[in-house]
Amino acid sequence: MARRGVYAPYSKFRVGAALLASSGKVYHGSNVENASYGLTVCAERVAFFNAVSAGERRFVAIAVVSDGAATPCGACRQVMAEFAPKLRILVAEAKRRGPVRTFLLDELLPSRFSL
Repeated sequence: MARRGVYAPYSKFRVGAALLASSGKVYHGSNVENASYGLTVCAERVAFFNAVSAGERRFVAIAVVSDGAATPCGACRQVMAEFAPKLRILVAEAKRRGPVRTFLLDELLPSRFSL
């Protein structure tokens, strides 16, 4: 469902994310590219920003689906650390039914920036 909103005319790399808040509500995000790649926003950050702008501050897990079962990038990991340092991350392949890989944020970002 989250991949429906993807805008990826340059890379063709389609990513969707579904973020579970402690409230039980799920927030979706899809990657949105730009000709200036630095202005591209990943699906994971879109999901977090949608949730935070709706007033959520506590999160349980995020599911990320892409054509390559990619894990979140460093920028996304740091945003996750800001709002959910104990987050569970599920990564899945969109085109085939394979195993879902599960990580804790600490595994993917062990020495994160924090105040």
